[in-house]
Amino acid sequence: MPRPWTILGDMAETTSGTHANKKVQNAWALYDWANSVYSLVITTAIFPIFYNAVTTVRDDDGNLISDVVTFWGKEFLNTQLYSYVLATSFVVIIVMSPLLSGMADYAGKKLDFMKIFCYGGALGCVSLFWFNPEHLEWSMGALFLANLGFWGSLGFYNAYLPEIATKEEQDKLGARGYVMGYIGSVLLLVVCLAMIMGVGNHLTKWAFVLVAVWWVTWSQPAFRRLPSTPQETRPEGNLLTQGFKELRGVAKDLKGQLHLTRFLSSFFVMSMAIQTIMLMATSFGIKEVQLSSAELIVATLLVQFVAIPGAFFVAWLSGKIGNVKALNCCILAWCAVCAYAYWFASTKEGFYVAAAGIGWLMGGTQSLNRSTYSKLLPKTEDNASYFSFYEVLEKGGLVIGMFGWGYIEGLTGSMRNSILALVGLFGLAFLVLMLMPKSHRGHLSAA
Repeated sequence: MPRPWTILGDMAETTSGTHANKKVQNAWALYDWANSVYSLVITTAIFPIFYNAVTTVRDDDGNLISDVVTFWGKEFLNTQLYSYVLATSFVVIIVMSPLLSGMADYAGKKLDFMKIFCYGGALGCVSLFWFNPEHLEWSMGALFLANLGFWGSLGFYNAYLPEIATKEEQDKLGARGYVMGYIGSVLLLVVCLAMIMGVGNHLTKWAFVLVAVWWVTWSQPAFRRLPSTPQETRPEGNLLTQGFKELRGVAKDLKGQLHLTRFLSSFFVMSMAIQTIMLMATSFGIKEVQLSSAELIVATLLVQFVAIPGAFFVAWLSGKIGNVKALNCCILAWCAVCAYAYWFASTKEGFYVAAAGIGWLMGGTQSLNRSTYSKLLPKTEDNASYFSFYEVLEKGGLVIGMFGWGYIEGLTGSMRNSILALVGLFGLAFLVLMLMPKSHRGHLSAA
């Protein structure tokens, strides 16, 4: 097994002070290597294929008989239920994030919370081993827990970025984290596919166990090196109450910072679309394009390989034209990809083209959003509280996007109409970002 903390390590510059601790930066980026296997194997590649297979009834010729499932006595389209369960997990994250993130900086619990969500998510992945379509109530609970753990840990993980990297380093370090995540997740996906295709489909569920083992194992360097960064003074009274006080303080500060308000508004709308695409793309390929499992895997691998140069390209572009202009270019490109998917992604080749476009934009846009927000933050010790706003908005957008996707599919009977709605969301995100004060666009322009 290679030492992944050395991969692309030369990109981290060595300067003096806390921000320039190369080992800490590498350990931080390595957490992307650890947890991205969940995003690829569980939510993108193997589990959606497995889930659609075990919840769909087909005849001997492969023709669809039924894709309706029963959940707590109510009937849903299988993919509709899938989107609703994921959306509900994000609702829980939204409720929990302000509480926990507000406590994290103040009481030095940031790393502890990150560990709790990581281990909880890994437990959910292991529990998927016992997934049974006859008992969806508890089987979908395992998916719920895994998703809760993955996204819950990311809030605390992202909050470390302004603490361990200078503003000049943040774009590259953020991109490096995503790239390492792509590399690590592809490696494990290849291992899982070799196991399933080489031995038999009966080993599919073991892929979920491997995700948990990989996630927990490769998280340890980050857990050893990342600081807890408690404040020098401890709060008086109940920490739970203090968490909400911290968050109210951030909300009050945001009212006087039009640049942050405009950026976060655009980010909120953007998240409705981007995250929904990433979570539902595989299901779209299965139901709308009728792709086989092998063809879906090819598309998934294509996304991952294209995402690596795409992330670096967006980081390079932001260095040339500035963060805001680069984000606007990404948003317009997302509009084009969604429009293409609606009109032309009805064949295998058309789906591959759309997948390549998604891959090119996916990591770069997410990384640039994260680093842009980090640059816009005022100087503060309460980074976790500020990033909780970021996470709440991202998950809030996801909730609306996922419920909206499922509702439109259930209403019209086609995911293709759900995709069309995303074009409007990207257009709105573009317009809001254009309203960002020019003074701060200049602040984030290329050197």
